[in-house]
Amino acid sequence: MLKVGLTGGIGAGKSEVSRLLVERGAVLIDADRIAREVVAPGTPGLAAVVEAFGSGVLAEDGGLDRPKLGSIVFADPEKLAVLNSIVHPLVGARSRALESAADEDAVVVHDVPLLTENGLAPLYDVVVVVDAAPETQLDRLVRLRGMTEDDARARMAAQATREKRREIADIVIDNDVPLEDLRRRVADVWDELVRRARAPRAAEGSPRTPQE
Repeated sequence: MLKVGLTGGIGAGKSEVSRLLVERGAVLIDADRIAREVVAPGTPGLAAVVEAFGSGVLAEDGGLDRPKLGSIVFADPEKLAVLNSIVHPLVGARSRALESAADEDAVVVHDVPLLTENGLAPLYDVVVVVDAAPETQLDRLVRLRGMTEDDARARMAAQATREKRREIADIVIDNDVPLEDLRRRVADVWDELVRRARAPRAAEGSPRTPQE
């Protein structure tokens, strides 16, 4: 099994890259999706979030009002840290369970938005970073996701810098490009991941070789 950590700034296009990798045969473990599952109605995770932030973060149907919670935590690093302390351990436990169920020869891609921020790179055999210029991220968040510019900038600022993400990357995928160019780049990356999965494993603790 090759364990791949996939990350990138909000609006960089990480979800599109993960979709293309799945088309190629990757087993995807999506931290965002799991993060929603662990705070679904009736879960201990949701109860802990309400205890920390109050019932005002609940929607009328009893589920989590994610935009409301986001507007609270992304403007306040301390509150964001509280939320992360609740959600991240739950996501980690579920992710490990899903990984253990994958085939021994699988390329398992962990889609982890905060991989850089939480120092998770050592957990993976390969770290792939989807990279885009900040102005590209901002445009996508405002134009495609309907965020206000202030909200988009706040969410970007709450994440690691572009430079920090690239520092921990073994492979960087440039996504300031048209979709067809991205498809070709992801195909090349997939071939490299399969090559690494089939190669004899390096000794534990040996350095990874970054490439772009």
